[in-house]
Amino acid sequence: MGTKSIVIGGTLEAHQSFRQVDLDRADEQIIAALKEDARMPFSEIARRLDVSPGMIRQRFQRLVREKAMQVTVVTNRLALGDSMMALVGIKADSSRLDQIAEEIAAQDEVIYLVALAGNYNLLAEVGCHDHQHVLRFLTRLGSISGVRDFETFVHLKIIKEIYS
Repeated sequence: MGTKSIVIGGTLEAHQSFRQVDLDRADEQIIAALKEDARMPFSEIARRLDVSPGMIRQRFQRLVREKAMQVTVVTNRLALGDSMMALVGIKADSSRLDQIAEEIAAQDEVIYLVALAGNYNLLAEVGCHDHQHVLRFLTRLGSISGVRDFETFVHLKIIKEIYS
């Protein structure tokens, strides 16, 4: 079987030092099965691949340990009361970007935060209960030392959302 390399990373620090994980066909099939149903028993995956459940368990543990995949719960923020979702493009002092990003990431409303090249240094996705909650968040954001400016893009409709 041939191998396929993927690049992984989940935090600002991880993206600064990429690491490759080599996947073979069995690894890809395990990942595909778990994407189909994340609760699929190892015994079912083993039956499909015609291997032992122990092999699936060992591969799964290696894939998680090497951070090729992670096991997590994805919540539906809208169903849990966050009826306002928005993206916020943030212009910040480049000399303190890591510290500013850490402070923004610590905010409960921030779901996703990424450093960018372009008009904005950072892009945050936030979930809020209502317009007043968005306003309170933006007021706090504006008070963070080093945040120079920001622009808010309120979600009107989610067209596509995948987790792979």
